[in-house]
This record gives sequence, structure tokens and C-alpha cells, in this order.
Amino acid sequence: MPSKQPRISFEYFPPKTADGREKLLEVTTPALNELNPEFFSVTYGAGGTTRDTTCDVVSAMRSQGIDVAPHLSFGGDNEDAVGALIDTYVERDIKRLVALRGDTPSGMGGASQLVYANELVAFIRERTGDHFEIEVAAYPEIHPEANSYDSDIGFLKAKLDAGANSAITQYFFNVEAYFYFLDQCSAAGIDKPIYAGIMPIINFANLARFSRNCGAEIPRWICQRVEGYGKDQDSVLKFGIEVVTQLCQTLLDSGAPGIHFYTMNQVEPTREIYRNLGL
Repeated sequence: MPSKQPRISFEYFPPKTADGREKLLEVTTPALNELNPEFFSVTYGAGGTTRDTTCDVVSAMRSQGIDVAPHLSFGGDNEDAVGALIDTYVERDIKRLVALRGDTPSGMGGASQLVYANELVAFIRERTGDHFEIEVAAYPEIHPEANSYDSDIGFLKAKLDAGANSAITQYFFNVEAYFYFLDQCSAAGIDKPIYAGIMPIINFANLARFSRNCGAEIPRWICQRVEGYGKDQDSVLKFGIEVVTQLCQTLLDSGAPGIHFYTMNQVEPTREIYRNLGL
């Protein structure tokens, strides 16, 4: 029996400029859509600060016949605002959402109560029934704010039990962390798919800084190798494609249900990694 084709999806962040929006919709999206992903997702700034831009990009992509999943969180919004946005997505034939806890906008402090992702999932289900396929976030190396490994898996289970269909992980470079995480999730009674989030290495300095903040570990050997290339950016990119291709191949060979690429709004190197995998 042939093996099931892995699910592949691509993620964008909302462009900040009109030129960025035009490039994303008219250049990047057609190029990546040729790879026939299951869907694209579009992120949502802290506290919903990119809400309108996210909605605009998602609507434009959907009008082109592309399956696209906006990220959604409460942030500083109330139920009426979030409910109205959900209704807009239903009207525009959006069939998928990525439901997140999100962050309170800077400057609001304790003025806004965080709404956890399991509560958001329940809110979406209560309002729209089974209209949406709902994705949630998972953390193989554990959320930096988690009290413990087991409690973080408990939070993931609560999101899935509330009605989410599957989870997408934060990016990682340690394949063992992902598969150990899957084993622990299974032991906790989680039986829904957990897709591997993968970040191509584009700007290593930015990646290293972001990784320190979000709790994603970059193995020391990768850091040492990149450091050895100095300012030779071409060699860094080539090495990054090689490393991430190998990581993805190991994931797929070992039974990962699919890969979600954090594209950073660029066609390359995601396309090159995809082609290296023979997908």
C-alpha cells in the first residue's frame, strides 16, 4: 500500500507596506502555490495589531482560490470584535483557522485578561460549529512560560479536546525533541496529528535572537558551522538548505504527518528544500 502523502503548508506574516503586499500576492504566492501546499497561513500580531492586514491578505488569497488560514487570538479584543472577525471569515469562505492564545498588546499591562487558546477554540466551535478546521500551536521544546513539561502537554490536550483538529509545532532543529514529544503526547491521550513546524535558515543572526526569546534551541554544531563561514552569506544559505533538507527528510522518513514551513515571506530557500525532498 503506498504511503500517505505528507501534508505541506506554508506560513506568511502580514506585509507592512503596499509594495510588500503586492510582492507577496503577485510574486511569492504564485511561486509557492505551484508546489501545491495544503494551505497557507497568515500570522496575527501581538494583541491582534495586524488584524486588518491579516484579514486583507487572507481575503485576497482566498479570492484567488487559495486555501488560507488566518491566525486568530483575542489579544486586547472583546468577544464582539473577535466574533465579528470570525463571521467575516465565514462570509469570505475561509475554512481554516489557527487559534492562538496570543499576547496582550504592549502598554496594556494587566488591563486585558489573556484568553487561552482552548477558550478561543471553544468560542469558535460554539459560534460556527464544524465550519472551520482549527489548528493550534504545540511546543516540542516546551513553551518558555510553561510550569513543566507535563503541564504544557496538558495545555495542548485541552486545546485539542476543546475542538481543534490538529496542531502545528513551533520550529525546532532537534528531531529527537519532536518525536519524544509525540510519544509523550500519545501517552497523555492525544491522538490528533501534530505537524512539524520548520524554519529555513535565511538570516542566522535574526534566527538566533528570536530562538533565544521563544525557547527554540539551535544545536551548538549548527552555530559553530555558521560562525565558521563568517560573512560568506552564500555559504550560510547553502549550509542552511542542506541542514534543513536533512531535518525534513528525517522527519518524513520517521513518520511525521507533514511539515509547516515558516517561509519568512520568501520563495527561496523553502522551494529549494521542497524540491530536494522530492515532494
